[in-house]
Amino acid sequence: MAEPQIPSRPALPTEPSPAIDELRAGTAQLPLRQPAADAFAGKVLLMSGGSRGIGLEIALAAARHGADIAIMAKTAEPDPRIPGTIHTAAEAIREAGGRVLPYVGDIRSDDDVKGFVEATIAEFGRIDMVVNNASAINLSPTPVLPLKRYDLMMDINSRGTFSLVQAALPHLAKSDNPHVLTLSPPVNLEPGWLGNFPAYSLSKFGMTILTLGWAHEFGGAVSANCLWPETTIATAAVANTQGLGGDEAIRHSRTPQIMADAAVAILASERGTVNGHTLVDADVLRSAGVEDLSGYGGEEPLNLDLFL
Repeated sequence: MAEPQIPSRPALPTEPSPAIDELRAGTAQLPLRQPAADAFAGKVLLMSGGSRGIGLEIALAAARHGADIAIMAKTAEPDPRIPGTIHTAAEAIREAGGRVLPYVGDIRSDDDVKGFVEATIAEFGRIDMVVNNASAINLSPTPVLPLKRYDLMMDINSRGTFSLVQAALPHLAKSDNPHVLTLSPPVNLEPGWLGNFPAYSLSKFGMTILTLGWAHEFGGAVSANCLWPETTIATAAVANTQGLGGDEAIRHSRTPQIMADAAVAILASERGTVNGHTLVDADVLRSAGVEDLSGYGGEEPLNLDLFL
């Protein structure tokens, strides 16, 4: 008997999702604003990843607003495939005026996460903001996705998010304005998204569901929100990930600075006033009074990001 044929994946959506557009429209009603120059003075931001790309830009933006930064990443030595190490990131943060703790570790290791939080408290004495930035991506279809790659996405994306917040939570509870910000998308269950990369979708939606759950579990005592880019972002991840378009996608992508500017606007909001939302960078900035986004680059037509 012949083996059954696996049908081809559905076509990727090419138009914005009406359900997501309706969700995004609510951002205009949130009390978001561009942060003051010293908005994070005396505050500490704890981040998974951060050696390059969006995470590094968020760390730099927070440092410019006065925050002390703790980052944990595996990349201690240069990799010819991707730019940057945790040490080059730390130097960039120092040049931006921030104090920084670079901690070499693996978000999948419970001991590393515990050690990272303990080292941050020893260095800075507090934690006010947690940014779940570390992420793994593989858009391979189910028949050919190696289980070790599946495990990698689940362990870094969903489990890593839970692990870092759980470890930092006793210290967040002592902050006068604690925040959790997770870089993950709105939960979009349209078949065109679920049917193209169900494993990656599960790992990223897990990050979102955890964060929205914390917004309710903590009752607003710790603000918990998600942030996702409206367009693809010009990073090494986009350039190197099969299925995202490579160099062509980079030309039609905005720079990571748009995510950084949106992130600091969210993190500067007062406790509980912006809580339990899946936000999109462009919407956050428009709500904060930024009308012209052309400075963030990208050739028209801009590439709409996954899940929107």
